[in-house]
Amino acid sequence: MRAAVLQSNYIPWKGYFDIIHDVDLFVFYDDVQYTKNDWRNRNRIKTDAGERWLTIPVGKDENRRVCDVRLPDVAWARQHWAHLRSAYGRAPYFATYRDYFEQLYLARQWRSLSELNQASIVGIARDLLGLRAAFRQSTEFCLTRAKADRLLELLGQAGADVYVSGPSARSYIGEAAFAAAGIQVEWKDYRG
Repeated sequence: MRAAVLQSNYIPWKGYFDIIHDVDLFVFYDDVQYTKNDWRNRNRIKTDAGERWLTIPVGKDENRRVCDVRLPDVAWARQHWAHLRSAYGRAPYFATYRDYFEQLYLARQWRSLSELNQASIVGIARDLLGLRAAFRQSTEFCLTRAKADRLLELLGQAGADVYVSGPSARSYIGEAAFAAAGIQVEWKDYRG
């Protein structure tokens, strides 16, 4: 079984969905340390005036896991939807997807960052892109190890024999340990 394990992102880029496309199982790795000024709660959009950051306010506490980041209010959602409508309202296909994203931003109040990110990622993957990977959360597994050993433990419990990863993980993933565990590492190539 081919698997990928990534933290959830806010408005992920195309490559995130390319990885989901390539696997049978996609695991949200959200029971790890939240990182400030990262893609978990912010992203950039293109506007007529240049790039604009859309940042979900999550408070200043940096000592928490991604899955523990709560969303205190809904004002950010209305603002982000207004910015997206303004930036892309006249773009081709905006009308096709407008209702979907308007519901995402305005129809409910999200309790946590993970809940929002995971719902948007799964929704886009399944409903808009027709991807068929199964989705799970790392909190569903009984993990006791740390760092790369923890990832190996997760993949073993999931029954994966191929791990698909982005190229930046080469700096901390030891392929020999994966091979010893019977898991082949496949590096995603985003060129082209």
